[in-house]
Amino acid sequence: MFKKWKLEKEYIRFVTENHTNLYRFSYSYMKNQQDALDVVQESIRKGLCSLHMLEDESVMKSWFYRIVINTSIDSIRKQKKVFIMDTEDVEFHLRGATDKYENMDLKKAIESLPHSYRVIIMLRFFEDMKIEEIAEVLEENVNTIKTRLYKALKLLRIELIE
Repeated sequence: MFKKWKLEKEYIRFVTENHTNLYRFSYSYMKNQQDALDVVQESIRKGLCSLHMLEDESVMKSWFYRIVINTSIDSIRKQKKVFIMDTEDVEFHLRGATDKYENMDLKKAIESLPHSYRVIIMLRFFEDMKIEEIAEVLEENVNTIKTRLYKALKLLRIELIE
């Protein structure tokens, strides 16, 4: 009983401290404020319901980001919508955040990447995750993540040079 209470307390602390990052990450998928908020809320609910399956709280971050990714993908599938994000929306929603898109060419280059590369770039450089954490979140081998990261960076360089 004590372990369950401690895990719930840690979960609440994690969500409270990371709510802005979770929203920003969800927004990178949803491209819409309300949908991103819905995804975060649903992810929190799913996380709380499946908290008993989390055996080690040290992997809570990667476990929860995986929930956010899956919930975002489920929501996109349900809606079957395509959103185009304009500069004003990004600046409004990320006001005060340190990772605004100052370079619109970079924004377009990142958005042009295939999903498997884009998500790695977002997790590595916008969410400050280590390669090992990204591998846990995406349930991939560390070497696969490294290969995709370097391929994504190469594609970004090519795109930005042109």
